[in-house]
Order: sequence, then C-alpha cells, then structure tokens
Amino acid sequence: MEERLQKLLSAAGICSRRRAEEYIQAGRVTVNGKTARLGEKADPSRDRVEVDGLPLEAPAGYTYLMLNKPRGYVTTLSDEKGRKTVAQLVADCPARVWPVGRLDMDSEGLLLLTDDGALTHKLTHPSHGVEKEYRVWVSGNVDRAIPILSAPVADGGELLTADRVERTGERTLNVVIHQGKNRQVRRMCAAAGLKVERLRRVREGKLLLDGLRPGRWRPLTMEELRALRE
Repeated sequence: MEERLQKLLSAAGICSRRRAEEYIQAGRVTVNGKTARLGEKADPSRDRVEVDGLPLEAPAGYTYLMLNKPRGYVTTLSDEKGRKTVAQLVADCPARVWPVGRLDMDSEGLLLLTDDGALTHKLTHPSHGVEKEYRVWVSGNVDRAIPILSAPVADGGELLTADRVERTGERTLNVVIHQGKNRQVRRMCAAAGLKVERLRRVREGKLLLDGLRPGRWRPLTMEELRALRE
C-alpha cells in the first residue's frame, strides 16, 4: 500500500516525520533511483526507497531512541523517592524502552533508550570498549589536575582510567572513557582537586548529540544504528 514518504521513514525508525520532510527537501531520499519530492508516496513492497543511498528497512521489532537528558532527572523507569525520571520524558513513545547505561541526576546530555537487550549489553559492558565523551565545566586548578586525570586514579578501591583528557577552555574539559564506572568522571575530577559545575555527555561510540533540545527525544537513524552495531 502506498504511504507518504514521511510516514515510511518514521515507521522505519529513521527519523521523525518533520525531519523526514527536511531529508526529502535536501535531496537525501530517492524512490527507484530518482530524487523524491515532498508529498510523494511509495509502496515499500514494490518501490525501492533509499536514504543517503541506503535502502529503507522494515523495523526489526526493536525501538532505538536518543534522548537529550536534562539535569534533575534520574536514569530509571521509576523512582521510590518520587523524583522525576527519564521514563516520563519518553512517555509518548509507543514502545516500552529502558535506558542504556546511566547519567546521574545532576548530569545531562546523550542518553540512549531501547528494548534491545543485545545492543544494551554491547554498549554497556567494558569489554566492548565503547567510548563515551563528556564535556565538563569545572572549578579549581585545571593545570594541576590535567596530569592527574590523564593517569589512572584510585578511588574507593577502584582504579579509574580516562582514555583521553583534553582542555578545551579556561574551565572546560573533554573527557573520554570506556570503563563506565558509577559517577566516574565526577570521581576522577574530585580526586584531581576539581569541582564539577556541569557535566554533559556529547558522544557514545560514533553517535553524537546533535541539536536535540534538552528533554526531547528522537528515533535513531539507520546510519546511527549501524554505527552502534559495528
């Protein structure tokens, strides 16, 4: 059955319908090899629909979301203390998804949610070495802290290690880790004599936090999902 291209792209989990309109207007969508037009329809059972040269694929039964988590929300589906949860931010998603990993209540930024257990394991288990990048606003002696952060830090009986630490401003750092220990970046900064004023996750694997507004979510594109599965 023919459907508008915006609906087909949204149903395949590639992007929202509004974003699909932007893709079509930018010439990124083709139908049977021809650049699609806004308002065009297609039947995926007989037409070849492609986005950026990649064929449209039917959903595999799983849901994959990117959320820009704001501060003040806990990364759980429910909270016995009555605090606001990320589940409330994705309540309009028709699937029951869970967070992939955690961001503490005072942290913000990129958070993935899915109902795919295999991908959750791949992204959260340290053995897979999936990098996570954070932008950190701090107060304290940054010059003194950089060498400490760049070496393994012992805290609470655990050895915490950053893959890369880069100073990006007078009071800002980029920190890349793959261990994923509880509150790892905050603990490392504290051990180095820094106070974290703000912490935002900006990348997970090859997936970047884009212009998504705080508190909003969107489905992952096919390209993003493939990059996470590599």
